Formats: sequence, C-alpha cells, structure tokens
Amino acid sequence: MFDRQGYGYISHGRFISRLSTDGKSAIWAETGAPRGHAILPDGTHLVCDASHRAVLRLDAQGKTIGAASSESDGKPLREPNDLALDPNGGFYFTDTGGARDGPAGAIHFMDPGGRTHLAASGLHYPTGIALRPDGKSLLIAEGMRNRILTYDVLAPGKLGPMKVLANLPGKQSGQIDNLPDGICLDLRGNLYVAHNGMKVVEVISRKGRWIRQYPAGLLMTSGVAFGGSRMNQLYITGGLGEQGKSQGGLFRLDLRSVRGIPPRGAQK
Repeated sequence: MFDRQGYGYISHGRFISRLSTDGKSAIWAETGAPRGHAILPDGTHLVCDASHRAVLRLDAQGKTIGAASSESDGKPLREPNDLALDPNGGFYFTDTGGARDGPAGAIHFMDPGGRTHLAASGLHYPTGIALRPDGKSLLIAEGMRNRILTYDVLAPGKLGPMKVLANLPGKQSGQIDNLPDGICLDLRGNLYVAHNGMKVVEVISRKGRWIRQYPAGLLMTSGVAFGGSRMNQLYITGGLGEQGKSQGGLFRLDLRSVRGIPPRGAQK
C-alpha cells in the first residue's frame, strides 16, 4: 500500500519495508508477522499481525504504539489478515481463523470508539478486503473457495447477507494453487485480485464479470496496490517460487489508461 507522499509499504517475514519514490527500499518496522496495512488520515499506521493476533498501531516512524484491536466481542482474535478503512472513522478487517480447513474465518469491525465486534462469520479463509469508495459495498477474497464475496453495508459495521460477486478461474498447468489473496480497486470500480499460486492478477468488473488476467511475475502472488504519481502503476508482491522455498519479489505493471484510487486525502 502507498501513503500520500508516494511511499510504498511491503510486509515480508518479520518486517515491513518502505519503498521510496526513486525505487530504493529499507526496513521501516519489525513487528513479527505483518500482513495487511492501512494508514489513517492522521498518519497513524494500522497493521494486521498474525504473531500478535492483533491489529497493531504504529507511528509514522514505524514504532509500535500498541494494539488497536486484539479481541472482538470479548473473544481473542485468531489471525488478522487484511483491513479496509471505513469513511466514518472505523475499519473492517479479515481474520482467516488460523486454518485453511473449515469455515473458521470472519470479518470484524472496529468502530471509531475503539470497540471491535463481529460483522460476519463462517468464511473459508478470508484474506483480501476492500471497501468501495462510497462505503456501501464490502468486498472479500474467500481464499479456500476461490471466489470474491460482496456484502452490502447497511450501516458502519453492519453487513447484509453474503453474496458471491465472482467465482475465479481454477489452476492450470504450471500453476500450483488458486487462492485469491490481496485485492484493490481502480477508479472504474474494477477489482484486481492477487491470485496466489496462479502467477497472475485477475481483473473483475463491478458486476462480477471476469475481464482479464495480467502476468504477475510471481508464483505465490500475495498483494496488489496502485501507486505512482498518476496512480496508474500496479505493484505486485509475493514469492518467486513455492511458499517457503524462495525469496519474495516486487513487480510493477504500467497500465497507462487505468488509475487506482488515491490514498485518502491525496491530491488527484
């Protein structure tokens, strides 16, 4: 993900690296097992961290301030994965449930007052999450079902019934899995899906129609985010080879006519 100054933040292993506008990177923070990342308008960073079983709060220099959320309705979180900011001051986040087998995954919502409650449950390894700019639809990558879900947002933190937006393509020769992971939106409302094990990024229309695939350059594609001065560069993260057997990598696609949604408060 990118901040308003154009810096990118990449989670890998125990660390978060910061990518500068000239392409140089350096370790920005060490939290344990960072995953999804978002930045509040005041510059505070929120990071899902599996080792802490919490959504952590970090300052602008990468220092951990404490946990923004570590429980939901009085029950401890299991494995927070990714998060999306709500325009009213709260945020939604996925929790995979800690296992790929069974419907242990959930969606939680932390309100502006700091209280976290369960928004949806019974999901099969939910990973990526995105809230449409109008705040009326929440999109979820359901990893073990290889599909994208959508929920109507009835009120902040209150979701309507689950609906399937799109079933994604299955793995083919040379591909080892079909687990959707990180997701992001462009200005037209199209959804970009890092398809882990497939070596591609899928593009899904607002109505759930499959549009195309982009080559990802990575087998274990895990994250996608728009960046660049015109927000028309798609950055892709993941493992170059099988999980646990290779180094990670970062690729960039210049899409020219496509633009992503600018970070909150950024100039268009």
